Amino acid sequence: MLKVQIFKGEVAPFSFKLSAESFFSEDFLDNGKFIGDLEISGETVNENANVVIRGEIKCCKKFNCDRCLSEATENQIHEFEEEIDSAEIVEDLIDITDLVRDIVISSQPIQSLCKTDCKGLCPICGQNLNDGECNCERLSVDPRLAPLMNFK
Repeated sequence: MLKVQIFKGEVAPFSFKLSAESFFSEDFLDNGKFIGDLEISGETVNENANVVIRGEIKCCKKFNCDRCLSEATENQIHEFEEEIDSAEIVEDLIDITDLVRDIVISSQPIQSLCKTDCKGLCPICGQNLNDGECNCERLSVDPRLAPLMNFK
C-alpha cells in the first residue's frame, strides 16, 4: 500500500519507488505489461476540508506494436492532481494505491505503436514495412468497379 502523510495546513512531499511487477501483480492489459521500477513523487496540500494530492508517476511499458507486431518499450510519465475529501483521511494518512493504479491504467493509449510513423505489415506477404518495402502488388480493385479500369 502507498500511504501518504498529511500535515494540517502544510505541504508534505512524498516519494515512492517500487517494482512495477509487484505493484501490478497480474497482467491487466491485453497488449503489454509494465517493467522496471515505478517512481511516484509529489506533494499533498491540506486545504481546509479537502486535501489536494499532485505529482507524477514514471513507468516503463513493454508491448507489441499494434501495426508491425514488433516488441517495443515506452517510458511514460503521468501527471496527476486529485482532490480528496478529508473524510477519507485515517490517522493523517491517505492510501493512494488505487489512485496511482487508476491513473496509469486510464492513461494508456488505445493504440500502442513502436513509433508514431510505423508502417505496419504488408497485407500480402506479412513483411515488416519498417525494415524495407516488398515487391507485392497492394493495389486491390473492387471487382464491381473493375470495368472502369478500361476507360481511357
